[in-house]
Amino acid sequence: MANYTAADIKALRESTGAGMMDVKKALDEAEGDTAKATDILRVKGLKGVTKREGRSATNGLVRAQVDGGVGTLVEVNCETDFVAKGPVFGELADRVLAQAVAVQAADVDSLLASDMDGKTVKDVLDDANATIGEKIEVRRVARVAGDQVVSYLHKTMPDLPPQIGVLVATSGGDEQVARDIAMHVAAFSPSVLTRDEIDADTVANERRIAEETAREEGKPEQALPKIIEGRVNGFFKENVLLDQPFAKDTKKTIAKVAEEAGAEVTGFARFKVGV
Repeated sequence: MANYTAADIKALRESTGAGMMDVKKALDEAEGDTAKATDILRVKGLKGVTKREGRSATNGLVRAQVDGGVGTLVEVNCETDFVAKGPVFGELADRVLAQAVAVQAADVDSLLASDMDGKTVKDVLDDANATIGEKIEVRRVARVAGDQVVSYLHKTMPDLPPQIGVLVATSGGDEQVARDIAMHVAAFSPSVLTRDEIDADTVANERRIAEETAREEGKPEQALPKIIEGRVNGFFKENVLLDQPFAKDTKKTIAKVAEEAGAEVTGFARFKVGV
């Protein structure tokens, strides 16, 4: 019988993020030596890195940091919620966020290629992949700049880390209205800030579908223009932040709420883990 205790198992699980059976096998092989067991977990994990590349990593968390007028948002993914809520994964995500801030990363590729303590971020993730025994990846990075930037992180489950992250940049107004808009973005998931950001072909296709649907429903010819316009506007309200009815007062659009507060929304980013 190897010389280790339940406390040793718990400590090694917490320090590596590895599963119970993997930890016990490593301690058995290392005859209770936790340092050797850690190395064993890492070596065995490295052997499986390539195999894990095809797996789906749809759990994880979001992290955000705002420095002055610049906000950084990252999504770091893993395979299971057990790993997502563990301290090892959380600390790794904190390091990734700090690195994204330090190198002013606005995309995943530049972040992964950057140097962090003598290794690329990609190598650091591979090491974590090996130790934890799950696919670990940075899925998205966003950088939002403006006169004022606020962040909002939302937990979809109380025992998990934040799964939705938002950055909102505003000019004028106060922090409270910016934060209210950030909470709205978290709940209603707009895809763009203004109508101009939607491709003209997409709008034309929505208009075509609206017309064909109305004709299929037998709507009178003279009513078609108004019906089509209403349905296209409905599409905008679903996707365009400034056109959306404000969560706290649906009689006003986000654009109107910002205007009344003396503010202008100049940019935003929203991540939801796995979506």
